[in-house]
Amino acid sequence: MNRRSFFGVSAPALLPLLGGGKASDFLPADKPIVISTWAPNVKANAEAWKVLQAGGAALDAVHAGVQVPEADPDDQSVGYGGLPDRDGKVTVDSCIMDEHGNIGAVAGLEYILHPVSVARMVMEKTPHVMLVGYGALQFALQNGFKKTNLLTDKSKKAWQAWLKESKYDPQATIKNIEQRIKENHDTIGMLALDANGNLSGACTTSGMAYKMHGRVGDSPIIGAGLYVDNEVGAATATGLGEDVIRICGSHAVVELMRSGLTPRDACKAAVERLIKMRGRDRVAQTQIGFIALNKKGEYGCFSLRDNFTMALRTKEKEEVIPSPFLM
Repeated sequence: MNRRSFFGVSAPALLPLLGGGKASDFLPADKPIVISTWAPNVKANAEAWKVLQAGGAALDAVHAGVQVPEADPDDQSVGYGGLPDRDGKVTVDSCIMDEHGNIGAVAGLEYILHPVSVARMVMEKTPHVMLVGYGALQFALQNGFKKTNLLTDKSKKAWQAWLKESKYDPQATIKNIEQRIKENHDTIGMLALDANGNLSGACTTSGMAYKMHGRVGDSPIIGAGLYVDNEVGAATATGLGEDVIRICGSHAVVELMRSGLTPRDACKAAVERLIKMRGRDRVAQTQIGFIALNKKGEYGCFSLRDNFTMALRTKEKEEVIPSPFLM
């Protein structure tokens, strides 16, 4: 099934959640649980679920799950097949975080099919947190990763068309985000709670299409695109990375859960924080969305605008949940 047909099948029973109306928080689900941003990532959840169902760790589950869109040439927002920067280069960003506060990230990485695997290697084999650009590539190659041309013919043609019809400006990148929203996909962030009650998360992306070479968004930044606190919960973000960074979005959501808010209400409060900071007019044409999962097994999502979705997998069900939204 393609994105549109899946969303069409999954959405009707969940329509009461649309439009930012009164959406009740979800009751705790039995462990294990995996959630991810965007409807198409039900396939990523399915891969993570194989690990969780076998009693595996949340860290291994999210690592396996996000590799699915990383290797999908039809997903133009993550990894292989991702839309390039304005110079025609596909650069990828990724981070991963476990229940012990161990973290690893890469940014501005070229030629590597699975940046999340490099991020995990940074976490496990170096004293550092993040490697970027050529240094990240050098590290990957020295550790057995192979170069892959991430620019597919489809994405190359889209870039060439952009070169003829568009010039680089912030509004052009926002229009690209809007198109991704309409197609129900963007950066993947994934969170898992395993059978032992431990949380982990991963986030990976090819970033904003036609960005300036060297631009990095929120996705590889711990505290912005992803944050995990095993005593409280975990959160991850999608949308315009610059705005997520402004409010340290995922960390904010986790701290709001620490203060007693449910996952959905914590995500909503983070969105409201951005609106208060930037003003409604300045964010009216952009999008950010958050998903969150706490230690009780409660989960939730919230976004600035409509069309954001969360994919869920538990023992009882597999579904796509349209996010409540404010604007």
